[in-house]
Amino acid sequence: MESSTTGGGRGRPPLNVRFFIGEGWPYLLVPFIPVAVGLDLAGADDSLIFGASALGIVPTAALMGRATEELAARSGPGIGGFLNVTFGNAPELIIALFALAEGLHEVVKASLIGSILGNILLVLGVAIFVGGLGRDRQTFNPTAASVQTTMLLLAAIALVMPAIFQLVHGDGLPRVGAERISFDATIEVLSGIVAGVLILTYVAGLVFSLKTHRDIFNPEYEDDDTWGWSVRLSVAMLAVAGVAVAIMSEVLVGSISAASDSLGLSEFFIGAIVVAIVGNAAEHWVAVIVAYKNKMDLAVNIAIGSSAQIALFVAPVLVLAAFFIGPGPMPLVFNGFEVGAIVLAVLIANYVTQEGESTWFEGVQLLAVYLILALAFGFA
Repeated sequence: MESSTTGGGRGRPPLNVRFFIGEGWPYLLVPFIPVAVGLDLAGADDSLIFGASALGIVPTAALMGRATEELAARSGPGIGGFLNVTFGNAPELIIALFALAEGLHEVVKASLIGSILGNILLVLGVAIFVGGLGRDRQTFNPTAASVQTTMLLLAAIALVMPAIFQLVHGDGLPRVGAERISFDATIEVLSGIVAGVLILTYVAGLVFSLKTHRDIFNPEYEDDDTWGWSVRLSVAMLAVAGVAVAIMSEVLVGSISAASDSLGLSEFFIGAIVVAIVGNAAEHWVAVIVAYKNKMDLAVNIAIGSSAQIALFVAPVLVLAAFFIGPGPMPLVFNGFEVGAIVLAVLIANYVTQEGESTWFEGVQLLAVYLILALAFGFA
């Protein structure tokens, strides 16, 4: 997804250097995969297992993302969009599915909110800050950004309304620290219907961005850094990454409860901050790299688009999956911290992107908001 700098190939570092400073750095963490498995089999301390498995997920997520990009580049925008929907946030989805099977509903919901916040505030904040250093300002397409933030606003409404319903007709919002809460059947049905509406909206958004208004969302850029994998190799790497992510996710989820006690961190904080950052690490790095290269259209699309995908596709899929996986349904009822954070994050994302330009100080402001929310989550 990276492009060459101005002036052709002159002044560019060799491939082996670009591998480590660009998209290749996550593969330095591959040794943590067997280390995590070994620690788990040996019954080691859960905090060590959690740390190793969290680091082990990063290279598997990077490999899955790379294989998806290679397949998408060869299959056209329609199938490419489907592949990105299916695999773009696959690590988070797989981690969440294992957590659902364990009945860790509140951890799953925390990780969903954490992914949305991480993309809107952390990723976009770092990208705007790094890209803005040494530049007066950077510009991007305000129309594309507006469509994405409007989708996020829709998602925020959908994620908040079941909580309001629970406040009015139920027993209040879930408390921080709970693993699973039993809700009334009415809120479970409402959440299922809302999930269906969100998925249909996301499909409509794919049609809008990939077909009817493709020119707005697909700015042209050269891609001379592509490794050029064959379709067969891409599919094989995707399969390998899928198996590795599943193994690491099972190990990670199995150690969350005990690791949270050992580390003195709540499961809520681990789900909202740690797991969310780990699952998106490789994608986050790409957004920062392209922002540094002054390609803010792509950086904004990665950050805001990924949040929209989590809210409109991944979260509803998990709600529907919970009817069949684990001890029971997972209604879209978030705790007070999560409700407040998602509303504030979407509002500030809309404010920062509405003019189609950014400065490094706006990046600092986004990072400050993320830090404040992370601190609040830590003390919750």
